[in-house]
Formats: sequence, C-alpha cells, structure tokens
Amino acid sequence: MSDVIHLLPDSVANQIAAGEVIQRPASVIKELVENAVDAGAKTIHVVVVDAGRTSIQVIDDGKGMSETDARLSFERHATSKIAQADDLFALHTMGFRGEALASIAAVAHVELQTRREEDEVGTRILIAGSKVVSQEPVSCPVGSNFKVENLFFNVPARRKFLKSNATELSNILTAFERVVLVYPDIHFTLHHNGTEMLNLKAGSLRQRISDVFGRQYSQDMLPVEVHTAMCTITGFVSKPEGARKKSGHDYFFVNGRYMKHPYFHKAVITAYDRLIPEGMQVPYFLYFEVEPADIDVNIHPTKTEIKFENEQAIWQILTAAVRDALGKFCEVPAIDFDTQGSPDIPIFDPERQVDPPQPRYNPDYNPFTSNPSSSRNSSQPRTPSSWEALYQGLEKEPSFTPAPEEGEVFGPMTEPKDDIQTPETILSDKSPLHYQYKGKYLMTAVKSGLMIIDQYRADVRILYDRYMEQMSSHTANTQKLLFPEVVQFAPSDAVLLEKLLPELANLGFDLSDLGGNSFAVNGVPTGIDGLDPVRLLQQLVGDTSTLTSQVASLNSQLALSLARHAAIQT
Repeated sequence: MSDVIHLLPDSVANQIAAGEVIQRPASVIKELVENAVDAGAKTIHVVVVDAGRTSIQVIDDGKGMSETDARLSFERHATSKIAQADDLFALHTMGFRGEALASIAAVAHVELQTRREEDEVGTRILIAGSKVVSQEPVSCPVGSNFKVENLFFNVPARRKFLKSNATELSNILTAFERVVLVYPDIHFTLHHNGTEMLNLKAGSLRQRISDVFGRQYSQDMLPVEVHTAMCTITGFVSKPEGARKKSGHDYFFVNGRYMKHPYFHKAVITAYDRLIPEGMQVPYFLYFEVEPADIDVNIHPTKTEIKFENEQAIWQILTAAVRDALGKFCEVPAIDFDTQGSPDIPIFDPERQVDPPQPRYNPDYNPFTSNPSSSRNSSQPRTPSSWEALYQGLEKEPSFTPAPEEGEVFGPMTEPKDDIQTPETILSDKSPLHYQYKGKYLMTAVKSGLMIIDQYRADVRILYDRYMEQMSSHTANTQKLLFPEVVQFAPSDAVLLEKLLPELANLGFDLSDLGGNSFAVNGVPTGIDGLDPVRLLQQLVGDTSTLTSQVASLNSQLALSLARHAAIQT
C-alpha cells in the first residue's frame, strides 16, 4: 500500500490559515493598518469600495520596503517583528506572526507599491491566489500602498456568507475605531464609495474620542490615571448618567493593542455599584501599560485575547482607579437624608448671646407608683368620656370577610362576570373593581381566584402590539417638534441608523441626514411625551446593533425597545 500522508501545497496552506486570520473585509483593514502603524507612518488613508467586496486600499507614508522585503513579505511566517521565541515576551509592535499578508494574498488579488526614502524607485508586485503575477520597478512616493481587490474570489463559500454592505461597513468602522483610538498622534482618513466618512487629525486622546464619537460624548468622560509598579492605567470613563442598556463603546487597550477582557469589564462595572441601574453599561476607554513579559498575546490569531500574569491584582487596581475618578470629580452622589420634621439650625453668629436651654420636669412624677397617669395629671382621664361618638356610623359599613373554609382559597367573594380579563379590560371603565398595589401591580378578582398584573409589563405589551400594527399598516402618527433636535452618532452607529430609517419612519420618527454622522429629529411618535428624543434614538440604535438585517426582526426589536421606553415607569 502506498503512503497516504503528504504535504499540502503552500497555496492550500495559506487558504487554510486565511480562514482564521481573514474572516471579513474588516480583518483585511485591521491587518494592513496595523502594519502601517508598525512602519512608523504619520498619515494613513483607507479607501473602501462596496464595503470591501470590490476593493480595499491602504496608503501610508511609513518607511516602506526594499525590493527583496516586498517580495518576501507575502511568504508565510516572514516578519521583521521577531527573530526568536524569546521575542514573543518583549513585543512592542502590533503584528508579529507573519501570516497576515500571506493570508490576504491567498484569497484576493493584491497590488503593492512601496519605496524606501533612500531608494530612487519603488517596487510594484501583483499577486493573485498566492501566485506572483508580476514584479517590476515603479515610481511611487515613500511608504506603502496596498490594494486588495475581489476578496474571497477563490473561496466562494466565504464570499457567499458575507453580510450586507451596511453590516460589513459597520464592522469595518468598528475595526478602524479600535486602531485610531490607540494612536491619536497619527492622521487617519476613511473613504467609502468616494465619500469621506472620517478625517481624524492628529491631536490629544480626548480630541480623538470627540472626533470619532461626537463632542457631547467626550464631555461626559472623566479622566482616569493611576501609576503603580505593576501597571499604569490611563484613559477615560463615563459619568453615571451616560449609562446605557447596550453600550458597545467599552475599550481596553494593552500596550497599544485592543483586547477583550470580561474579567476587567466586571471590575469597571463594580466601581459603578449603586450608581447605575442593574444591567446597564457604561462606555469607557482604558489604556494599560504593563511589562511585555507579564502578558501573553499569542493566544488567538486575531490577537484580541490577552492573558495577564497578575489578573487579580490588576483587577483591584482598576476598580480603585475608576472609583477614585468618580469620587474625585464629585460624581458620587451625596446621601440624601430625610429632612422632614428636622429642626431649623441657624447660622452660627459668634457675637450673638445665646442662652442655654432650661430643662423642664415634673418633680411629682414617679414611675414606680401604681397609677403613673394620676401623678402626672390626676384630673385628666385616660379615656375620653364621649368615646361613643367616634364609632357612630360604623354599623353601615360592611363587616369583615370571615376566614375561608377548608379548601377555599380566597373566601367568599362576589363572582365576577368574566373569567379571564386582558390588561385592556382591566384598565377600562367597564372593568370590575381592581386595586393597585405599591404603584406597580394591578389586582382584580376572576372566577378562578385573584389575578395580579405587572403594570409596566402590561403596558409594554399593549404598546408593542400597537407599534407592530402601525409598522405593518404604515399608520403611525408623527408629532412635529417646534425646534428640531440634532443627534450625533459614531460612524458605525450612523451606518446602522441609515439602515433603520424606513423602519423608524413607520414608527413615527421624522429624521433627516445632516451629514457628518449627524441627524435632525424633526418629529417623534405620538404618545412619548416627556422622553428625550436624542437619548431615545441612541438607545434604539444600541438595542438593534447586534441584530441581523431581516426586516421582521428589526421591526420587532424596534417596537419592543420603543415600548419599553414609552411604557409606564413603576
């Protein structure tokens, strides 16, 4: 029998590796932009066509590559970041595996133009499916220009399962934000289909947050800064009033690298204990500086999972730092004591003569006498003489319900007309007698016993059915605003909002695009008086950020989210 084990060709091995590293167009942008940062670029331009399906181009002014390095950079495990295994524990660059360019070239058509400052001409390389098509000298500026076209052209299953352009563009913006928030000293631009979406000038970190998420967003941030022998933590956390049900803007960075860490996320939320409602999230931007030897970033190909050597100690430092930021800027509310019936304490005046209080007591009082009341005032009886007048008319009131018989749950009561009643019939004028308990629950008698209804959940159900009917029949009513409100979104949220505009219009919202990720709220649905339209829209977009593009699920989630905000708050 012949041997059955054989080595895979490089092109097949690269396609297998690309399945882990390159998952969607956003992965291509992440890898190319990180390489540009490692090359020392001060200006990085990203140009995207059709959400990355047609073309992705990343242009930087870094140090560029020589002719040999440009050709070798597309080989697997070819990198300039590390030379030996010990270098993994002293990383100061974003990339180090040497798999990104090889994985991209395995599933797309790639064109590279690059030149070093000391070279007179640059190098142009064309690669398709890991095969070098051509390599020739070219006149180009200093830096690198990567152009990736026809992504997944040879992996039709992967290309078929890409999401809609709006979803993929949202993922691109999310990946782009994770890089630009680490390097505020680099100028970034992002264009999509010829339209400039982001133009981020070099500046401070707070200015970068303001440019990406809006001016109002950065104004709600509190600075965090703590320096210890174990780590340094800097950045910003939100004020308690900035809490949302689904934040989506919680960022951890370690030595300039984005990471996901649920354990540290719990540390931040713990610092807001009793300051925000349970289940709410707060946005934050926190940057850790630790020794590279104390962390391990070589866990997952995406390099978003990082292991710390002293996780528990850093957890405590992080919680203390966030609490210190909240307390230092007077964000922790003072205890509000009940002042009803408290004495009026005057302002102290040192020149005013104050007489000491004179105690008063009854010298005849003796608690050990047989009738203490007679010693205090023997002429005043304990029981009023006309006590019968206090009970006049009570004989007309119904008597108390006797205790239930054995096997009887609620005792005898008047049998209601209907066996089961809906929340609408209970709240109507023709409903039987019902009671409200602690302003939260409605209680009414039914044939089988007692029915208790959560007032808030019942109202949510009624409003949800109403909104779903309005969206299906396009009969929603809009209340025009006297003065339109302006709401600004992050670029990823603005893309999602544009996709939701038809559904929001069916609910009764009247929105107009002002450009620059800003929208004017000209009208809101009727029946939501007292709600802030700006905050309401932000919450609606946040609640639908994780959904698919199916219209039915979007309508259901929008109707449910609006019903929860418009319902009676108990």
